[in-house]
Amino acid sequence: MLTARTKKVLTYLAIAFVVFYLYSRPAEAASAVRGVFDGITNGAGQLALFFSRLTA
Repeated sequence: MLTARTKKVLTYLAIAFVVFYLYSRPAEAASAVRGVFDGITNGAGQLALFFSRLTA
């Protein structure tokens, strides 16, 4: 089990990594964010399609 202090340190390290990644490779970071949002959009569309076919 992780202690509260360990979780806080890991959170700060993750934030530092994200900031470093954004400043060192902004184009790749933008592409990664775009990919995540495309995946979420695709998943939501598939879920909507599933429920529309389920109720039809």
